[in-house]
Amino acid sequence: MNRDNSNTPPVVMLYVTAGSPEEAGRIGRTLVEERLVACVNVIPSMHAIYRWQGRIEEAQECVILAKTRRERVASCIARIRALHSYECPCVVALPIAEGNPAFLDWITEQTGPSSPPCSGDAGLW
Repeated sequence: MNRDNSNTPPVVMLYVTAGSPEEAGRIGRTLVEERLVACVNVIPSMHAIYRWQGRIEEAQECVILAKTRRERVASCIARIRALHSYECPCVVALPIAEGNPAFLDWITEQTGPSSPPCSGDAGLW
């Protein structure tokens, strides 16, 4: 498996929120099509409570969980900001400490410049 010297997988999970399932799907599909991420999971509904412009707000939002290589994070953030309807979208990268080695390698392969699909893509995520 592709590992750096710290034995930490070179992959991360992006946590992103979106205003609707349609927006989340559009963002997710674009990221996968452009090979910025290997895969996306959309959680269609969650209740958010946050402070915005001096007020406590509550809203229904969607969660996007995307898996990618650490080196792609800056490009992902820029692309998500360009596609997103929010003025200040939540986009954070969370390190993946461990995981199924085959899946972690698959993430790295799928986020390469023009990688062919893995023969076992179905059911990996």
